[in-house]
Amino acid sequence: MSNHVYKLIELTGSSPSGIEAAVENALAKAAKTVQDMRWFEVIETRGHIENGKIAHWQVTVKVGFTLHD
Repeated sequence: MSNHVYKLIELTGSSPSGIEAAVENALAKAAKTVQDMRWFEVIETRGHIENGKIAHWQVTVKVGFTLHD
């Protein structure tokens, strides 16, 4: 197995649809500029309430990507 070095970034995605969609939105946006993303870890979940109902979700993730020479 090769030796790899990873860098971590923190992203926050949001969605009115749910937690999974919020994560997917964050990763899709990052994928436009960050190469070789390998894993993510959900570190915080929160939401916005309007009129007693969930208006949207916000999810913060740590994302690891491979560093190259």
